[in-house]
Amino acid sequence: MAKVQRRKTRLGSYKFASVLFSITLSLFITGLFGLIIIQAKTLTTLIRENIEVQVFLNKGLSSNQIKGLEQTLGKKPYVLNKEGKAMLHFISKEDAAQVFTQEVGEDFTKFLKDNPLRDSFTFSLEESYQSTSMIEEIAQELTSMEGVFEVTYMSDLVESINQNLVKVSLVLGAFILILMITVIILINNTIRLALFSQRFLIRSMQLIGATKGFIRGPFLWRAFFYGALGGIIASGMLFLLMEYGKQMIEGFNLLYNLEWLLLLFGALVLLGAFLSLLSTLRSVNKYLKMSLDELY
Repeated sequence: MAKVQRRKTRLGSYKFASVLFSITLSLFITGLFGLIIIQAKTLTTLIRENIEVQVFLNKGLSSNQIKGLEQTLGKKPYVLNKEGKAMLHFISKEDAAQVFTQEVGEDFTKFLKDNPLRDSFTFSLEESYQSTSMIEEIAQELTSMEGVFEVTYMSDLVESINQNLVKVSLVLGAFILILMITVIILINNTIRLALFSQRFLIRSMQLIGATKGFIRGPFLWRAFFYGALGGIIASGMLFLLMEYGKQMIEGFNLLYNLEWLLLLFGALVLLGAFLSLLSTLRSVNKYLKMSLDELY
């Protein structure tokens, strides 16, 4: 009768597919939620950039006076700068009349015999200056400037945006906490179950005089590899999902922030490696401290 050869169990080896699948799935869900947060932040930035302050000028100002005001406003810290350029726009009273005529559908200057509108500057606010109290201070400062007639902004919109952002941040914070706890438990339990089959091998290595560091080494290296690989696979899946969204959803590319995505992908790889290492270390230490009777 032929002998059945049993496959030798290597120190640190355990089921590859199930552990990698669980780590990858956990990190993919975490990354998916991270994507939602990034998209929400990008969308919030776009909404905040639409919070504008309009500065109406006195009538009869010369071109030099208007240019001087433009230079002064452009240097203000609360005026949004993008790529080194102040988001400040001058609207002449003629342009304003033309826009108004297009919206109303009738040229009001024909029967008024005059253009009652004023030249104005419109600028977007830096995010750090978008509280209601700070905008009021900015409006007071601008009103006191020579050549400025009136300053207007949408106070109700600012207040509504700030209140809603606080509520959304609290909800997202709660979800992040719950998700992280779930992911940690899932990865920890998966690795603990995988190492359960290695408990007697760990005991055997102890009996022949192997040090704890020597026993831990193969497990920790494999855990690091599985965790990092799971993060890379999850990042690849998320990247493909983003590319698919760009092709299928119009305007989705406006929410595409490559810098934040790369940070998210790097965080997933590090998170996978760290959680896998930590769970493996806890499990191996547990079996190193157990007696033979407890192993059974």
